[in-house]
Amino acid sequence: MTTLASYEKHAAWRLKLLLVPSVLLLGALVIYPAFYSIYLSLTNEALSGPGALNPRFVGARNYIRLFSDSGFWNSLFVTFWFVLGSAIIGQFVLGLISAVLLRRPFRLRTLVNAIILMPNAVPEVVAGFMWVGMLAGGENATLNQIVSWFGVPPQNWLSTFPLTMIIVVNTWRGIAFAMILLTSGISSISSELYEAARMDGATPRQIFFRLTLPLLMPTIFLYMLVSTVTTISIFGLVYALTRGGPGGATEIIGIYIFNQSFTAFQLGFGSAVAVVMLVISVIIGIAYVRVLKVQV
Repeated sequence: MTTLASYEKHAAWRLKLLLVPSVLLLGALVIYPAFYSIYLSLTNEALSGPGALNPRFVGARNYIRLFSDSGFWNSLFVTFWFVLGSAIIGQFVLGLISAVLLRRPFRLRTLVNAIILMPNAVPEVVAGFMWVGMLAGGENATLNQIVSWFGVPPQNWLSTFPLTMIIVVNTWRGIAFAMILLTSGISSISSELYEAARMDGATPRQIFFRLTLPLLMPTIFLYMLVSTVTTISIFGLVYALTRGGPGGATEIIGIYIFNQSFTAFQLGFGSAVAVVMLVISVIIGIAYVRVLKVQV
């Protein structure tokens, strides 16, 4: 018994030692930057001017200024529609359709699967510059050549419909993740349940809405949690496409933080925005996990 207890004690210590690299990385890349951002948000730290030479503690001044700044509220508004349109609606709906259709055998299944997965393998900045060329103004731009077949005059799509275009591009890039996660959820549903439903005379529509969707809810809510938080933090894709313009129409919160910190050189104020978004992300996570009662 003593030997067994000693072995279990040593095994527990070995398991704890295996977690040390992960804990160190988590502390260095997540916890320390978060606390340092909180510290910066309480100062007038800057990249130029008096705040760069002699930073000092200013308390809640950055937060008071933040909540009275129309640019901040505009960035929240743009971020809300960006997340809703691309992650919660676009990627989810198209990912679910892809997951359902690709479970059925058909001739071009492998090709369709590859087409859906390919955008997720492209770095977001590269994808952004690809779409800049496709959505540019002029008759030779890709999208303008396509719509000209239907008699639509050339448009500079990123100026005429900026928010819609970044939603479309982010949806295109994120369908693969939604499809993979939802496919795994559908695969976990027992085939015996489907056979029993068919024997009871259920139609394909009834099977989908009364069997597949209810059993898929934990996976759906897990996807919503991950996609919402990751979409809020997107920066490179939108910056490559529009840099937040025109006139702040696509200035999502990540670009607003960048502009305040590295264009206006106000690190303290930019850190205050980052802290507020950290709090919002934590609240969203708690809402998905607890309010929606999902076991993650």
